[in-house]
Parts: sequence; structure tokens; C-alpha cells
Amino acid sequence: MADAPHPPANRLSQLKIDRSAPLRRRRKRWPWVLGLAVLIGGGALLAMPRKTEVQAVAVLAAYPSQQYAELTASGYVVAQRRAAVASKGTGRLIELRVREGSVVKQGELIGRLDASDVQAAVGASLSGVAQSQATKVQAESALGQGRAELANAEVELQRQQDLRAQNFVSAQAVDGAERRLAVARSALATLQAAVVSAQAGIAQSQALVKVQQVNQTNTEIRAPFDGVVLVKNANVGDMITPFSSATGTSGAVVTMADMTTLEVEADVSESNVARIRPEQPVEITLDALPEMRFRGNVSRIVPTVDRAKATVMTKIRFEQLDARILPEMSAKVSFLSRPASNEDQKSVIAVNPKAIVERDGKKTVFRLVADTVEAVPVTLGRKIGDLQEVGGEGLKSGQRVVLNPVDTLKAGAKVVVSAK
Repeated sequence: MADAPHPPANRLSQLKIDRSAPLRRRRKRWPWVLGLAVLIGGGALLAMPRKTEVQAVAVLAAYPSQQYAELTASGYVVAQRRAAVASKGTGRLIELRVREGSVVKQGELIGRLDASDVQAAVGASLSGVAQSQATKVQAESALGQGRAELANAEVELQRQQDLRAQNFVSAQAVDGAERRLAVARSALATLQAAVVSAQAGIAQSQALVKVQQVNQTNTEIRAPFDGVVLVKNANVGDMITPFSSATGTSGAVVTMADMTTLEVEADVSESNVARIRPEQPVEITLDALPEMRFRGNVSRIVPTVDRAKATVMTKIRFEQLDARILPEMSAKVSFLSRPASNEDQKSVIAVNPKAIVERDGKKTVFRLVADTVEAVPVTLGRKIGDLQEVGGEGLKSGQRVVLNPVDTLKAGAKVVVSAK
């Protein structure tokens, strides 16, 4: 009989642990690696040059004429001769010959209203003149006949008087001749009055023709002066009613201005009005043309104060107009203590005086190039307001220089611009 298998308890008792073998422990190396990396990084940061914190200002394009400025004001360019052109007549606009920007001469036809009714009235008036002239012809013809009858009556009276003197006719015959003469004279006076009336009728008819011709002229819209059309206020087909504000109608057809009368209207504070005077030299700058400076002078000072703004309106004339100057451009006016010359109106390079320091016996500014600085030697020019004119190689408007550079700042130094 085969041996029976050992029970599980006997097998467990045969398991043993060999304690004679050495215990091997696994060491963790990553803390040492991390510490070494931190030490290397810290050393690299310490070895890198530190950036100097600086403040920066821009290099500007300045104008020497600014040193003569005593007062500044703002305003707008306006045309002193400006008109909303309309027709005295009322009607539908059937023709418009101009548009915005059109140059027109005085008396030039701009547009025309429907004048068919006025033309018919002119024709009727001309017919009245012809009728009056025909009446005058008839009256003059009748007047000639009346003069002939008067002459006959005078001859007849003389003949009857001669016959009466010879007792060939009775006294009644002489009386009859005298009565016929009186009737002829009365008829002649009536015919003369008829001729005068016919002449008056002709004058009246001619006056009516002139009235209708004026009415016809009123349907023609013409330029009141030489100028440029600024705004087209109506279109062909619109009903023009200049003296009414009815819905669907227009008053002015176009708005035009004389571009030779452009001036600047500037508001000056009433507290500063004593500092300006007529014919005082000024310099005008326009926002639309910032690179240009225009010379001018005070044309007149309006003798009243705007109560709401506490300002006085000052009219400034241009010394020389430019075709690029347009109405309603915003303008800045500098009132000068003396006239500016051509050289004074040429732009120069200027910086804040605090950006200029002395290095190795030379006036120097530090120009920012990325995160480093360059030392740029400069020569000093005129003082222009709060700025200093400088001349330096490669120094241009828009570049930035260090403000109040420290004594230790040198060319090539790394810097960071402060946000202050």
C-alpha cells in the first residue's frame, strides 16, 4: 500500500530562512543630484552681471520758436466768408452743376429751379407790352386826326369871321364856327391824354416784364463770391423752399466758403487776455499737419467774453495760406514775444536736460538699445522751454535715453527700465 501524502502542517514546518546571507540596502541618490543642480544654478546666477534699474525719456523733435512762446491757446480754422447759398424763389430743383470740392467763380451758375410758370408769366407780360404799344399807335393816329380837325376848325372860324366882316354871313354862322373849334380843341386834348395813357400802359407792361424776369432770375442759383463748395445740401428733384421749414423741403442748396479768408478762431482765457495784442506774432500748428509751422499774427480780439467758458475769442490770420489748410481743422496757437524766423521753425533734436551727464570731459547721453546702453557724446545748443537742444551722431527723435544716469553707469551696461 502506497505511502499517504504528508499533511500540510508537516510541509510548513520544513520552511526555513537563511540568515547567514548579508542584507543589501538600496541607497537613494536623487537628493544629492538635486542639491548639486541647485548649487550650480545659484552659482551661475551669482556669476551673471546684475542689471541696473534706470528711468528713460524720449528724444524729441523740438522747434526753437517755442522759446518765444508766452501763451498758448487752441481753436479751429474757419472761413470768414462763408455762405449757405439758396434761391429766393420756391420750386423743384431741376439742375445742379456742382458737388463737394467744386471751385466756383462769382456769378457762376450753380443750379436751377423749375421756372416754367415764371416763363409763362414773362410771355404774358411781353404780350401786354405789345398790346400797350398797339394802343399807343392807335392813340397817336387819332391824335393826328384830331390835330387836323382842329386846324380845319381854326381855318373855318377865320373864314367865317372874314365873311361876317363883309356882311356875307350872319353872326350865327360865326358862332357855329367857334363852337366847332372848341369841340376840336377838346377832342385834341382827349386824344393827347389817350396817347399819354398808352405810353404809361407801355411802361407798366415793361415793368411787369422786369418783375417776371427777376422772378425767373430768382430760380437761378449763382455763386455770391469766388470759393469752394463745402457741402451739398440738396439734390436734383428736391423742393427748395428757402423761407420755410416744411418737411421734405430744403433751404440752402450748397454751402460754400472763400478759401482766401481762412483764419483761426482761438479761445483765450479772460485772465490771460491782457497778454495778447493786435498784430502780435503767433505760430500756428495744425493737428492734421503736425510737421508744419505757420506764421501769423493777431487780426482782432472780439470785444466780449463768453460767460459760460470765461474766454475771449481771438482771430488769427495766416501770414501765408497753404492749399492743405481746410476749414474746421483743429489748431494750436502760440503767442510769441517776437516773430519767428525760418531757422526758428526748423526742427532740432532735444532731450530732457537731466539726461545729459559729463563723461571723460564730454557731454554724454546714454541711449537705450534693447537691454543695454550706448554712450553718445552730444553738443549743447539752445534752451527750448524745458528741453535742451543737442547734436549727436545717430541721435534721432523717438529714441530713448536714460534719465538721471548714475555715476557708475557705463556703455554696454545691462539695464532694466523702471516702470515708475
